[in-house]
Amino acid sequence: MADNDIVLDVQGLTVDIATPRGPLHAVRDVSFQVRRGETLCLVGESGCGKSMTSLAIMGLLPKAAQRRTRRLAVLGEDLSAARGRRVNALRGSKMAMIFQEPMTALNPAYAIGEQLTEHYIHHCKASAQQARDRAVELLEKVGIASAGQRLAQYPHQLSGGLRQRVMIAMALMCGPELLIADEPSTALDVTIQAQILRLLADLQAELGIAMVLITHDLGVVARIARQVAVMYAGQIVEEGPVAELFATPRHPYTQGLLGCIPVPGRTPPGAALGTIPGVVPALVGDLQGCAFRDRCPHAQARCRETVPVHGAGTGQRWRCILHPEGVLA
Repeated sequence: MADNDIVLDVQGLTVDIATPRGPLHAVRDVSFQVRRGETLCLVGESGCGKSMTSLAIMGLLPKAAQRRTRRLAVLGEDLSAARGRRVNALRGSKMAMIFQEPMTALNPAYAIGEQLTEHYIHHCKASAQQARDRAVELLEKVGIASAGQRLAQYPHQLSGGLRQRVMIAMALMCGPELLIADEPSTALDVTIQAQILRLLADLQAELGIAMVLITHDLGVVARIARQVAVMYAGQIVEEGPVAELFATPRHPYTQGLLGCIPVPGRTPPGAALGTIPGVVPALVGDLQGCAFRDRCPHAQARCRETVPVHGAGTGQRWRCILHPEGVLA
């Protein structure tokens, strides 16, 4: 693909949060690209830096957080050098985000229609009628019946699944080319989760947008993404095409995650589920070497030093002392 197919280019993204004990290194030198029509999944356990990465891209970090990056570009425009007004313009029109909990993301004091149309009128310079027509069109597209009547309803009058569909419609109002979805189905029951994820996949394919999907569920990754980046302790420890990474995981943490997934027909009912021993290390203060070393069966003394990044012909890259053949370097 040509360079002009790259919608999101993140190079060396670092986020530090000031704490009384020193800086917390929430995101550490994260780099990835997402191309037009492609879905990248950021996956990892809670607290690994996935959501902080998405907030850093969108420019929505808390005041205590400091973002540094070698390059952070959307459609070739460097956001790290852009002023507040320009970032706001891009955030409303070219890039959008779906948040984890729609009840807190939607304003309970305003009707659905007002929330859908407000930024469309502002960013697209549309009339109130044009904005209303666009809102009805997108509510129908995301599977909400009687869309015109829904515009007068308030968030508390909708179920969790309907609120999440409203959030998806809201994100698509201005026709963004980059969509970031931060665990969009976490707060929903299993049946509705599947519907929302299928809806996102269908919309992404239909509209040809670039999507970053953040999740802790590897089953979601297998169904939706083409590329996956596995995060641990603020770093990407392995990345590559989904099929190759699932078939041959290279990093011990990725192997541990996949080993925790019950396999239908092979995992006996009532059997103990797989676990990764140990806990995630504290990310405050000076950090050196591999953050996974205290939980890793392959750990060596040199894991405390700079860890090499390997690559394989499959397109996989991983941060570990293990070679492609799974032996020590």
